[in-house]
Amino acid sequence: MMKIRNKLLASLMCLGMLTGCGNNAENEPVEESTKVETSQEEVKEENKEPDETKDVVSEVNYDEIVEKAKGTSVNLYGWGGDDKRNQWLDDYIIPKMKEDYDIDVNRVGMDIDEILNLMVAEKDSEDGDVDVVWINGENFENAKNNGLLFGPITQVLPNFNDYVDGEDEGIKYDFGEPVENMEAPYGGAQFVFMYDSSKIDNPPKNAEELLELAKANPGKITYASLPDFTGSAFIRNIISDIQGYEDFMDKDLTKEELRKMLKPTIDYLNELKPYLWNEGQSYPADNPTLTNMFADGELIMAMSYNPNAASTGVVDGQFNENVRTAVFDKGTIANTHFLAISKGSSNKDAATVLINLILSPEAQISKADPEVLGDLPIIDYNKLTDDQKKMYDEIPSGEYTLSTKELEEHRIPEMPANIVPLIEEIWEEEVLN
Repeated sequence: MMKIRNKLLASLMCLGMLTGCGNNAENEPVEESTKVETSQEEVKEENKEPDETKDVVSEVNYDEIVEKAKGTSVNLYGWGGDDKRNQWLDDYIIPKMKEDYDIDVNRVGMDIDEILNLMVAEKDSEDGDVDVVWINGENFENAKNNGLLFGPITQVLPNFNDYVDGEDEGIKYDFGEPVENMEAPYGGAQFVFMYDSSKIDNPPKNAEELLELAKANPGKITYASLPDFTGSAFIRNIISDIQGYEDFMDKDLTKEELRKMLKPTIDYLNELKPYLWNEGQSYPADNPTLTNMFADGELIMAMSYNPNAASTGVVDGQFNENVRTAVFDKGTIANTHFLAISKGSSNKDAATVLINLILSPEAQISKADPEVLGDLPIIDYNKLTDDQKKMYDEIPSGEYTLSTKELEEHRIPEMPANIVPLIEEIWEEEVLN
């Protein structure tokens, strides 16, 4: 850990770099070395245009990667606050990596900002601590456009090629940013509402019905203060329901253009405001706080980006058996979270093996169980064998959670990552204040 701390101190010299580059990432090309370094060994080709760069990864033999990785260790970095995910990694992935490949996995919990700063410090190193990083959205866009990622990687992953639909929009794009095989899907998420069925007979099917429900139950509904991840997603779902999402997929929209476009949604949120908890004068600081308020009966609705949250909550004893799950008729936002390999990784071979294992149908199905994690699998059902389909079909959902089929029928895409903070700023200026 001293090695990590020293590199974090070194990264303080680069603190302004990542944010600065991220703000104009679209205007700055990815470093040529990142586009060229596409094998498990450093490849340097000079005087070539990006489209002429040889794709070495697709020519690498995966079995050779496994052989080189045996007997080594690999570090997996990511947010450490998800206890059930941590448990799944500790109980399933880490032992299986050791048993099948003799690879030791070190799980390192850290906030993504710290991880990115460490990756900046290790960018030109061949001995970095960050091997695999759990990432998506704006953080992926910044890391990709600032040359912090190794890749492309998915061409060499057997489980990606055999079981993942690489043409799916949720795999090709990450919050509107082209993935370009620089990260591999880890799992799926979809925004859902949770409600107390003893208090609500018919959950709202759209924003207008939500407003009517709030008027009939003043102080019993709210959302987390932005920029909370789930609170922000709630606002984007309201935008999509009232105005549609299509006009908001333009990454070049300015804040003032957005402000004018968002007037119908802002008007709606301000009409909703006085009927919210505490009359909309304040909002829960984050979604875990809101969830606890719902569990305690203070609220009649909650929300989550985990569509299995209701079932998981019942299993854990957090919710009573009256909890149910709902989505809007027009759909709710769904996205994918990913795994990437740091450019400064000291063990890209073991990192590749780890990601491939997590992509296996067995691993994806195991974490889909609400009693285990409740994370949506990202494998394509149509690509599974009959035995694997049987395992998939046996994933429990129960009466508390919507079926995978119903969720898939109500999926809408995420807005571009750079649009999200602008929406949050406008909400703060036009609704909160």
